[in-house]
Amino acid sequence: MLAQAIRKKLGKAGKEEKGFTLIELLAVIVILGVIAVIAIPLIGNVIEKSKNNSDVATARQVYDAARLYVVSEKNGDFIESIANTGAGASGSHGLILTVASATATDVTLQSTGFLESPIYLPSDKTEITSGTVEFTTTGDLLKVDLVTSSGTHSFSAAKVMAVDPSK
Repeated sequence: MLAQAIRKKLGKAGKEEKGFTLIELLAVIVILGVIAVIAIPLIGNVIEKSKNNSDVATARQVYDAARLYVVSEKNGDFIESIANTGAGASGSHGLILTVASATATDVTLQSTGFLESPIYLPSDKTEITSGTVEFTTTGDLLKVDLVTSSGTHSFSAAKVMAVDPSK
């Protein structure tokens, strides 16, 4: 009889309890909060890194267009002569190619069709309005400068030529 009474009590208690206790809900909320504190900065870093990588990829695209231009239009000659200005400034230096220009008469990578127009910098989605690609006299890349309304973005040769631009 006592056993039946206990079973009845326990049976009722089990049927009346539905859902989670307040402690269980608080534990889940705390765990989710800890995960959020860890994950949000990591996600922010991944987004920033991907923006930087896409900018480097754009600089690489500009560099590739410049090399194509030199090979097809300048017969692979990376040397640019400097006229004698009367002050003994004659000589030569590495080629500097212009990416884009506001003047329609300027020869640029865009005006010659080696680079699409307009071209945008992915990180801030602004149009590249100017810029240069600088080479040594032997054809090695020195740097790529891209100018947008947000400023000048410079990319070193090591960054542009890297297999993994994030390093």
